[in-house]
Amino acid sequence: MISLKKYFGPSTLVAAAFIGPGTLTTCTMAGVESGYTLLWAMLFSVIATIILQEMSARLGFLTREGLGEALNHQFPSGISKWIVFFLVISAILIGNAAYESGNLSGGIMGFELLLGEHLAWPLILGILAFILMFFGKYKWVEKILIGLVIVMSLCFLITAIIVQPDLSAVFSGFVPGHFKSHYLLIMGLIGTTVVPYNLFLHASTISKKYDKDDSLKDIRIENNVSIILGGTISMLIIITAAASADQIDNVTSAKDLALQLEPLFGNHAKSLMGIGLIAAGFSSALTAPLAAAYAIKGLFRIDENEDGKIFRLIWIIVLLTGVIVSMSGIKPILIIKFAQIMNAILLPFVAVFLVWICNKEEILGSHQNKIVQNIAAVLVLILTSLLSIKTLSLIF
Repeated sequence: MISLKKYFGPSTLVAAAFIGPGTLTTCTMAGVESGYTLLWAMLFSVIATIILQEMSARLGFLTREGLGEALNHQFPSGISKWIVFFLVISAILIGNAAYESGNLSGGIMGFELLLGEHLAWPLILGILAFILMFFGKYKWVEKILIGLVIVMSLCFLITAIIVQPDLSAVFSGFVPGHFKSHYLLIMGLIGTTVVPYNLFLHASTISKKYDKDDSLKDIRIENNVSIILGGTISMLIIITAAASADQIDNVTSAKDLALQLEPLFGNHAKSLMGIGLIAAGFSSALTAPLAAAYAIKGLFRIDENEDGKIFRLIWIIVLLTGVIVSMSGIKPILIIKFAQIMNAILLPFVAVFLVWICNKEEILGSHQNKIVQNIAAVLVLILTSLLSIKTLSLIF
C-alpha cells in the first residue's frame, strides 16, 4: 500500500503557507503587467525553495532540532552570538510582521468582496486569530482553511485550461529576462515563495513529525512533491492572469483578482475569490506568528512550551503588528506587495546561516552538503542578494 506520508507531510504545510494572499496578488500582478514573461522567475523561486527547504528538513531530521537551536549551538556566547542573533531575529520579526500584515490584509479583502468594506474587519480577524492561538484550537481550523485553498487552486487549474493560453508564449516565458523592467515583481515572486520563516518552521516540524527510523529519501520526495505542487499553482495563477490581462487594467483591489476566474464561474467569481482570500489569509495569519515564536524559542533555547509567557508574547507582538498595519488605511494590495518584497530582501540573511550550518560535518556527519548542493545554494544566494541590494539602493 502506498503511504500518503511519503508525498504529503510537513512540507505540505510549507507549500500551503506560501499559497496565501501574497501569492494570489503577486502572481496576478505578474500576469497582468508582464504576461507570461516572468514564469521563469517563479520556476527559479520553486527550485530555490526546494534547495533551501531540503537543507532545513535534513537538518531537522538528523539533529532532531530546529534551525534556531542549531544556531544557538554554533554561537553559544560572545559578540558573534549577538551579531548573528540580531540579524536573524530582525529578519524573523520584521519579515513575519510584514507577512502577517499581508495575510490579514488578504483576509480583509476577502470579507470586503463578500460583505463590503468595514473598519472592524482587521480587529475581528486579529481577535479571532488570538483566541484560536491562545487556546491552541487553531490546528483543526487551519486544516479546513488549507482544504479551501486547495479547492480554489483546482479552480485555477480548470480556468487555465478554459482560457486556452498561447502555449508558445507560455514556454517562452520560462526563458530568463526582463530583469531591469520588472525586478520588483521578480522580488515579489521570490518573496512569496521562498519564505524565510519557513526555513525555521520546516526544520522544527520535521524534527517532531518524523521518527529516526524514517528515510531521508522519503523526506526529500515529500519535500519536492509538495513544493512543486505549490509552485505549479502559482504558475497557473500567472497564466490565468496573463490570459485575462485584457479585462484587468490594473491590480488594485480584490475585485481585480476575481476577474481571472470569471471564465469558469461568471458572476460567482467574486464570491469564490472572497472565500479563497479569507481561507488563504487566515490560515497564513495563524502560521506566521507561531513560526516567529518557535524560531526565537530555539535561538535562545527557551525552555517552555506553547503555553509559556515568552512564547506567547512573541506571537502576540507579531499578530498585533499585523493588525495595526492592516488598520492603518494603507491599501491591502500595497501592504501585500511590500510584504513579499521585504521577505525577498531578508531571505539572504537567514539562508546564508542555513547553508553554513548544513556544511558542518560535526552536525550532519556524512549528510553535510555536497558540492552540487552548495553550488545551487550559492547561486540562489547570489541572485537574491543582488536583487536585495538593488531594491535597498532605490529605497535609501
